[in-house]
Amino acid sequence: MEQRIDFDVAPDAEAPMNALEKYLAGCGLPRNLLELVKFRVSLMNGCAYCLDMHWKDARARDESEQRLYGLGAWREAPHYSERERAALAWAEAVTRPDLGHIADEVYQLARRHFDEKALADLTYAVCAINTWNRLCIAFRTTAGNYKAR
Repeated sequence: MEQRIDFDVAPDAEAPMNALEKYLAGCGLPRNLLELVKFRVSLMNGCAYCLDMHWKDARARDESEQRLYGLGAWREAPHYSERERAALAWAEAVTRPDLGHIADEVYQLARRHFDEKALADLTYAVCAINTWNRLCIAFRTTAGNYKAR
């Protein structure tokens, strides 16, 4: 596939997205948790560029291949903490509003593991990766060339 649109054509639109990413990098949520969430959401959305980026960033942060490979079946896989499970359930619910409103049980599970600010930050992270996924899919951003930070 050939890339349709380059992000450079609208730098003033991309700048707030980058500012949000900078905020999220310092918000206090563990980077490994954020990478798991970003990878899972990108997997749900089928964004090749973001999958390529986030597995590389996760591996650069010493995330195991087993945990990355297992994200499609995280509910059944034994290698995720309860906090990670709560984050993944929240991320899936926020990503799929077409399935209805987020169930109270999912919110209550998330609140057991995240205070109000942390859950707000997690929600911003989920919304950000959903936006990046949609942009990269629409622009046909070429996967495979990303270098981990």
